[in-house]
Amino acid sequence: MIWTYFIIFILAAIPFFEVTMIVPIAIIGGMPAVPVILISILGNLLTVALFIIFVDSIRNWRKKRKTNVETNDSKRHQRAKKIRDKYGLPGLAFIGPFFIGTHLTALLAVTFGGTRLKTLVLMTASIAFWAVSLGGAAYLGFDFLVTDEDDGFITRLLNQ
Repeated sequence: MIWTYFIIFILAAIPFFEVTMIVPIAIIGGMPAVPVILISILGNLLTVALFIIFVDSIRNWRKKRKTNVETNDSKRHQRAKKIRDKYGLPGLAFIGPFFIGTHLTALLAVTFGGTRLKTLVLMTASIAFWAVSLGGAAYLGFDFLVTDEDDGFITRLLNQ
């Protein structure tokens, strides 16, 4: 089981997997909801915090990699800018992870003028919100698929 939790931690830390995908999959797979949610939050928050801390280096790397026209015209960038303009930085922090991912949301939040501390606090709250919401929905919504005799597909794979 420790390896399973380690894999959940690593997958939650990887951009575009994150808590929005890993938490529901692990819970539907038969893993206990509370440890999965907590480990996923820690894994995702670790890399998001690193993104926020090293945002200047990341921004310079992106500028070297892409021209300004390409950066400003990407669909994700435009979607994030639209969300930020309409709902502000808190809106971007809470809505962004579901549509564009937590890592890119954190990067764009700092790029759009949010301080590192404010962005870190908002992203922590956002990651926790999405992990608990999606974890609860997966647990309550798919609990009927797992009977007492059936522990879920992840547990079956581990027991084989």
